[in-house]
This record gives sequence, structure tokens and C-alpha cells, in this order.
Amino acid sequence: MSKHGKVLVAMSGGIDSTVTALMMHEQGYEVVGITMKTWDYASAGSSKKETGCCNLDSFNDARAAAVHHGFPHFVLDIRDEFGDFVVNNFVEEYIAGRTPNPCVLCNTHIKWRALMKRADAMDCEFIATGHYGKIRQHDNGRYVISKGADETKDQSYVLWGIQQDVLARTILPLGQYRKTEIRQMAFDFGYPELAKKAESYEICFVPDNDYRGFLKRKVEGLEERVNGGNFVLADGTIVGHHKGYPFYTVGQRKGLDIALGRPVFVTEIIPETNTVVLGNEDELQKNEMFVSGINMGKYETIPEGMEAITKIRYKDKGALSNLYNENGLVKVNFYESVKGIAPGQSAVFYEGDDVIGGGVIQRGTPML
Repeated sequence: MSKHGKVLVAMSGGIDSTVTALMMHEQGYEVVGITMKTWDYASAGSSKKETGCCNLDSFNDARAAAVHHGFPHFVLDIRDEFGDFVVNNFVEEYIAGRTPNPCVLCNTHIKWRALMKRADAMDCEFIATGHYGKIRQHDNGRYVISKGADETKDQSYVLWGIQQDVLARTILPLGQYRKTEIRQMAFDFGYPELAKKAESYEICFVPDNDYRGFLKRKVEGLEERVNGGNFVLADGTIVGHHKGYPFYTVGQRKGLDIALGRPVFVTEIIPETNTVVLGNEDELQKNEMFVSGINMGKYETIPEGMEAITKIRYKDKGALSNLYNENGLVKVNFYESVKGIAPGQSAVFYEGDDVIGGGVIQRGTPML
């Protein structure tokens, strides 16, 4: 019998998940390793190229670590579920003129739920992953995700969608460490090559980082259908033609292939008319936005007008704001304008280091 209980550890073969499994094993948990096959990496690109999650070599690395330390390891094939939900949503969001965040969607709806289902089948009390974040139970009884000790690696932003029943059984052992410490642990565990392994931030199903090419391959006739739409200014003046609205994102400056004698940015995408709006950098500044699909963390509800730090992208430092509830949405009023609010991206609300909740940024001002 284990000292702390039975834990199912998600192992991609990378440094963080491997150290997580070995750390839990060393602490006296009964560890079961599991590697989730989310995508057909061989068809997506060279199997020798690392992707955002893992490839065949990484599967083997995960299994080798488990075997060496004497705990079982399984591969869980969730390609159908992943493809139907995450990949289809990725395509649909771009077609809708938004910029999706597939890693958030995958964590929330696929990986954690797949882990929970398998954990129940194997009588595992807990699940653990190599994400940099912390989980604790607040005084009000709710489970709270908070930032990891290493601000440069903190992943609390991509975990906002995990629900309370799952958080109650999740362990994030790396949250109290810095990345340099984890690399040293990998070395001390006898994995010097793993300790030096470079990281990838690419989307696993877009290993060449060319999402435009991916969309063209997934949606037959897309390029022909959307090519030749108008570039316009905020007043509606047509200034050129583009290659199709799904191939642009709010805030984009490079790759526009248009010369107006000054730097211009994509400020809005209007899919209904295949229009891409361009403007100066200051036209990217907004002081409010609406957020849907809210998942609450620290509190059951948001007190009206609550002050919070709101992050609008993964590497965003966050901005001071007030939060208001409006017909199932959260309206965010920023104290100072923020740049490049992109519909489809996640908005995550913080109180100090704690995640209050999060949701998906909506396009425009909804009819309330």
C-alpha cells in the first residue's frame, strides 16, 4: 500500500511531466503513468520534430522512465475525441473571425476529463500533471488555482476552465518550484539529456506553426472562397485586398502585404463581409470587453464591480479592471486601455495570485 494514495500522472515524455511522476513516486504515492495520444503526429509532420505535446519518441521516453522506476505506464488514444472537439473548434473559431486558444480547450474539456475517467477506472484517488501552478482549498470550501512560484513559467492562465470536481482531485507538484530547480531534479534523477531538453510552444496539431496552411488543408475550397476581400480603414475606406479573413488575427502587423506609408495593424475582423479592418496602433486600444463561457474558481459568483487583474493572453502581465455580471456574460472595464484584445482568446481574472475565474473574449458588444 502506498503512503499517500494512488495517483494517475499525465506523462508526455518531457521534463516537467517526467519529474512530476518521479517526484510523486519518491514521495510515496502509488504512481500510474499515462500518456495521451491526441494527434497523429506522423501525418502532421516529421516524427522527429517535437511538437507542443509529444511525439512517438516522447512516448517511449515516458514509458522508459516508468519501467526504470517500477511503476506501470499506459498509452491512452484520445485522437478521435481530441480531433472532433479541439481541432474542429480551432477551425470553426477562425472561420468565425476569432483567434482560438486550443490548449485551454484541450486542458478543460479533453485532457483532464480523460484523466479523471481513467483515474476512476483504475481506482486512483488523484491525478497529477507537470503544469506550473498551485491548487489549494479556500476558506469558502472552493478549490483555487493560483500562480506558480516561477512567474516566467506560470500556467494558471491555461487552467482557468478546470471545474471544481476535477480540481479537488488534482495535484500540481511543480507549482512551488522554479524551472531551473526542475532541470536540476531531472539531472539528479539520472536524466541529464532530459534536463537540457529544449521546450516547444507550438500547437501539437500544427507542428510547422503554419495555422493558415492547416486551415487550407482542413477546409476544402477555403482559399478560393475567401481570397480577395477588402482591407478597410475604420471609416470604411477600402485600401486594398487581402487573402481571406481567417488568415489574419487582431493585432497582426507583419505579413499584411500592404503599403500605406505607415505601420498598420489588424484592428477588427468581420467574417460576414470578408473584411479586415486596419488601423494605427492606438486603434488597438480598448477599455472594455465582454467575456462568455465563464468558469468560476475562487468564488461561486463575481461580486458586482469587483476589482481584479485581467489577463487577455498567456504572456500578458494583466491589467487592473472592474468586473460586472451582464446576462450570463462578464463585462470587463479596464482602468486604462489595453492593447490587442482578440476575440476567441481567454480572459482570466485574478485576485492577487489566485484565479477568480475565466472565459472567452467575445467579438464586439453583444445585444444585452
